[in-house]
Amino acid sequence: MKIAIGNDHAAVELKEHVMQYLRDKGHEVQDFGIAAGESADYPRQAEKVARAVASGDAERGIVICGTGVGISIAANKVRGIRCACVSEPVSAQLCRAHNNCNMIAFGARIIGPQMAEAIVDAFVETEALGGRHANRVNLIAQLEQDGTCL
Repeated sequence: MKIAIGNDHAAVELKEHVMQYLRDKGHEVQDFGIAAGESADYPRQAEKVARAVASGDAERGIVICGTGVGISIAANKVRGIRCACVSEPVSAQLCRAHNNCNMIAFGARIIGPQMAEAIVDAFVETEALGGRHANRVNLIAQLEQDGTCL
């Protein structure tokens, strides 16, 4: 699977860990983040990853900042992105299964490397269930397009 990843200065080490973990599992990883010693405004990295996912250049996206909150909010501003901020594997699994999320975010100040691995596994290995959940995902897309799903 081709996965885009991005980070700000709070998440350099965790991003590097996650990238290596994904590569070791055979995934292709696109790095839109920053390196150690650099500083970044997280909306810029969120946008780069989100545009790669929305365009189809990457199948899924992962963004990491201090908490995961700000970078997930920024990613969700890109049309076609459904990014959930998660801190454990159950939410990562359910955001894929129920909401067909194409991106996740988490915080380097919130979780450690082993939890990040479990979250990434749940996100990457889970497919959308469709069915009754597909209608809700379609309503989200309609809201994004038209400003309403009433």
